[in-house]
Amino acid sequence: MPCQLCDRAVADLTEHHLIPKQYTKRRNQEPGATVLLCHPCHKQIHTLFDNQRLARELNTLEQLQAEPQLQKFLGWIRKQRLDKRVRSYR
Repeated sequence: MPCQLCDRAVADLTEHHLIPKQYTKRRNQEPGATVLLCHPCHKQIHTLFDNQRLARELNTLEQLQAEPQLQKFLGWIRKQRLDKRVRSYR
């Protein structure tokens, strides 16, 4: 299955909560929807955005894909080898 953000077919995917667990746990809510992401995409999301912004503004896959800061990263990561180690930068 490919990463739902960058569409690269990586073997190891992580589960990203569209509304951060920290945010829902504090309000005694169910964790909510998740998407499967590769490690570089997941790491970059949490490097660029705090949990408040993720919960309020970027809580769908479509909103994440449309975010200009993330679009630049996605354009770059799609060109990289699957085994490349990726560092996260703000």
